Amino acid sequence: MQEQPAQRAGDDGGQRSERRPTMADVAARAGVSRALVSLVFRNAPGASEQTRERVFQVAEEIGYRPDSAARLLASSRTKVLGVTITLRHPFHAEIVERIYPVAEELGYEILLSAVAPTHSEHRAIDALLDHRCEGVILLAEVDEHYLSTVGKKVPAVAVSTRATGAGVDLVHSAEAKGVRQALDHLITLGHKKIVHIDGGDGAGSTERRRAYRAAMRKHDLAGFARVIPGDHTEQAGVRGAELMLSEGELPTAVLASNDRCALGLLDALRRAGVRVPDDVSVVGYDDSHVATLSYIDLTTVHQDVEGIAQRAVRAVVERIEGTGSESREIVLEPSLVVRGTTAPPRSV
Repeated sequence: MQEQPAQRAGDDGGQRSERRPTMADVAARAGVSRALVSLVFRNAPGASEQTRERVFQVAEEIGYRPDSAARLLASSRTKVLGVTITLRHPFHAEIVERIYPVAEELGYEILLSAVAPTHSEHRAIDALLDHRCEGVILLAEVDEHYLSTVGKKVPAVAVSTRATGAGVDLVHSAEAKGVRQALDHLITLGHKKIVHIDGGDGAGSTERRRAYRAAMRKHDLAGFARVIPGDHTEQAGVRGAELMLSEGELPTAVLASNDRCALGLLDALRRAGVRVPDDVSVVGYDDSHVATLSYIDLTTVHQDVEGIAQRAVRAVVERIEGTGSESREIVLEPSLVVRGTTAPPRSV
C-alpha cells in the first residue's frame, strides 16, 4: 500500500495535519524514491533538473520546508559561513560576537556548530558541510589530518592553531611572544619558581609550552622549570592546584594554559586558604571577559579578538570568491595586561 503524504493546514476542508511532513511524504507525492529526494535537498548530483523542480514544488505544497529554505537549497550559492565553537569557552564566544558584523558587511550569514563532550569536532564540521556552508571558520581544535580533508572540500580558516591543511588559512596570535611577555613580567617581579599548567592538545598549547621552557632557559631558570599536564578547562586548573598543594611546597607563580585554566586554579587555591597574589601569582592567557571582572582581576595575555575575527572572515570570503592566494598564516600581536593576580614573591 502506497504511503499517503501528510497534508498541510487548509487541505481537505481545512483539517490540520496530525504530524509534520517528512522526506518520505515528499517522495510519495512526487513519485520518486526517498533517496532521490535526499539528493535533491543536499544539492548532490544524480537528479535531473525536471525532478529537482518537481521535488521542490511538492515540498512547498505540503510544507516540508519553508519556501525560503527551498529556494536556498535550489540555489548554487548559500552565502553562509559555518563556525565551529567549543561550548563554555568564553574566548570563542567573544570571537563569534565579532564575526557577525564582519560577515554581515560582506553579505554572509553565520551558522554555528558546537563541539561538546557528546558532539565531536568532526561531527560539528560535518553538520556545517551538510548545510552547504560555503566556507568554514574553525575555532574549535581539529586534528591536522582532518583539517586537510576539510580544506579540500570547502574554503576554511583555522583560528589559534598551527596545524596546516590544503586550502586552509591560519589566523592566530604570536603565542611565543605572549608567553615571553608573561615570563618577563613575573621574572622582573622577582619570581623564579614559575610553574606552567599546559593546555594538552588544545589550540596554541604546543607553542606556549615550548616558549615557557625557552624563556626559563633564557633567564637561567631551567632548574626551576616545571610543566604540569592539563588542558584548556577550569578542571585542569583545579587539578594543578590540588597536585601542588599535595606536595607541600607551592611555586611562587603559575602560568596557566588559558584564562579558564587560571580560573579553576584561582578557585582551588583560594578555597585552600592560599592568597593570590601574596602567596602565589597567577597569569592566564586570552584576556577573556571574565578576566576583567573585579573579583577575578586576572593578569593575562591579551589576544586581539577584533583582529582575529576580522582577518578570519575576510580570509575565508576571499577564498570563496576566488580572490584569495595560496594558504596563508596570519599572525597577530599579543600584549600582556597586568591586573591584580601578580605581585613580587613574599621573599623579595
